[in-house]
Amino acid sequence: MGATPAGLEARALVKRFGATTAVDGIDVSVRPGEFFTVLGPSGCGKTTFLRLVAGILNPDGGRIAIGGADVTAAPIWARQIGLVFQNYALFPHMTVAQNVGFGLAMRRLPRAEREPRIRRALATVRLEGYGGRRPSELSGGQQQRVALARAIVIEPDLLLLDEPLSNLDARLREDMRSELADLQHRLGITTILVTHDIHEAFSLSDRVAVMRAGRVEQVGAPTELYDRPANRFVAGFLGPVNEWTGRVAGLSGGEAEVALDGLRACRVPALAEWREGGTATVVLRPERLSLAAVADHGAGGGGPAIVGRIDQVAHLGNLVNYRVAVGDRPLLAQTPAGRSGRFGMGEAVAVSWDDADLAPVAA
Repeated sequence: MGATPAGLEARALVKRFGATTAVDGIDVSVRPGEFFTVLGPSGCGKTTFLRLVAGILNPDGGRIAIGGADVTAAPIWARQIGLVFQNYALFPHMTVAQNVGFGLAMRRLPRAEREPRIRRALATVRLEGYGGRRPSELSGGQQQRVALARAIVIEPDLLLLDEPLSNLDARLREDMRSELADLQHRLGITTILVTHDIHEAFSLSDRVAVMRAGRVEQVGAPTELYDRPANRFVAGFLGPVNEWTGRVAGLSGGEAEVALDGLRACRVPALAEWREGGTATVVLRPERLSLAAVADHGAGGGGPAIVGRIDQVAHLGNLVNYRVAVGDRPLLAQTPAGRSGRFGMGEAVAVSWDDADLAPVAA
């Protein structure tokens, strides 16, 4: 809506509540115009981080800069930010237009200036003609749009979203994800979302920061985090994964040969802390594991196979999950539903994978 995108810099940010350190030395950089998500389980500190950025909380250490200006000690009203809360926080006694224009009124803009900006904000979120209604007359999705309009009408440097879709049902949440992505793309506002929802984070974000226990574990594009997780926590938090340990049989040229316990040897990029003869861990997503009838393996290429037996089948609409027992080790495989029916309970299958799909992970 005409505002110049501003970036965010958070350096060594700390926030304590008594003996609990909710934010523990976070370093985060958000680029101007970027959609950036802070993702993590409940209690990891992501909402506390957002409130520090907003100025609702004061940090116990560190620095926050928005658009290059230090705002660490600035109160919330002195920061040009738009904030959408989980419960929308609309005023029930006000009309939609009054809710949207609240921030402009607090900034003492004349009514003649407020009204066209309110109309533009409502048009931006596709709520033309709703200005005279009360929040109680709106659906959950419409209330969320009002909250978004109230946040963007002030032309903020940053748009901060605190789990804004979590109160919507599954179908509406999916629709609103698409609308939110479209809105951010059209306006170009630097946006920071906090959520525990992996699908929400991956479908909306340019980059994602995964948090655990007050710290950022990894920052990257969604595909980078999913395919190349930094450690076991990130790998497991982002979805089902096969996790295998083994012994480092050799190191050369930045790669390691790892003899996976009970499976086969593989070659993967070596982590700096790996040592020859030491232990290594690799992960593989279930959809990267290939299954074939034992007699058919090799007809389509692929890596060396090991033989296992199907001991669990779960049909998930367009996907089928298989659990394959290899000795006493369960392996997880996922295939498109169009290939289902080939493998039944108790059937022997050839299991293979491409070493390029394996990701080395730290503990």
